[in-house]
Amino acid sequence: MAYQDKPYAQQPQATPGMMIGGGGNRNAKNLPMDADGRDWSNGLCDCCDAPGTCLLAWCCPCIVYSKNKHRYEHLNSKGSPDPDHGGGWILQFMQRGNVRSRYNIKGGGCGDCCTAFWCSPCELTQESAELELEEKSFGGR
Repeated sequence: MAYQDKPYAQQPQATPGMMIGGGGNRNAKNLPMDADGRDWSNGLCDCCDAPGTCLLAWCCPCIVYSKNKHRYEHLNSKGSPDPDHGGGWILQFMQRGNVRSRYNIKGGGCGDCCTAFWCSPCELTQESAELELEEKSFGGR
């Protein structure tokens, strides 16, 4: 049988949210994962664990939104933490869904909307903590 006549198996492709050859630990607390994904690394009411971020989220949520978005985009595109730790001032939308997707966290758009509407500062702090876990897994922070 000639080489071109032999059947072959294709290599598996990356799933959405994965980066090949880069990125830190996206499940730094080694939480159990099922078919729907995993839970957030920090609870929604754990916002007091990061009082500075929580206070900023209450007073100026657009800043925390912007920083979370910038940090997410840098991790996603560069495969490393942002050396500026999330600069920028542009209000961003639907970031929670992007973060959930990156870390394979359970949930959906309706829950994201309700969480952001009813408890925006806690939701922002939770997103920030998730991003920080991956950034810290690089060992540079």
